[in-house]
Amino acid sequence: MYEGVVILESLKIGTELSRIPIVVRKISRYDVSTATTDQPPVWSVLEFEVEDSQAEALAQELSGALDSPGWYADFHDDKEIFVVFPGRVFRYPRGDAAARAEAQAFGRELSIPEPQLDWTA
Repeated sequence: MYEGVVILESLKIGTELSRIPIVVRKISRYDVSTATTDQPPVWSVLEFEVEDSQAEALAQELSGALDSPGWYADFHDDKEIFVVFPGRVFRYPRGDAAARAEAQAFGRELSIPEPQLDWTA
């Protein structure tokens, strides 16, 4: 089972993610001090679980659903991590510092602030 987070404000208007079954673990709202001018100052965060067999499909759906600029979603299990940006998916083994750095560099190209590039290592 993979666990992850998606910020609901990061989804394109009109997005419906209904093809991949997910389990909602928690929904919360936060004031965000690191929000860019393209991001709202309050985020609605959905914490979820997805079955191993559905992880790749969810990553692909999210890559088409995330808005630009400056958004991503991530999810992981004990062995690997998915980091999903609009139009691009990074999938790598946990602890792979080079792969993590590559995904973070891509996030910087999208003008994602450094404090937001903080997904699970």
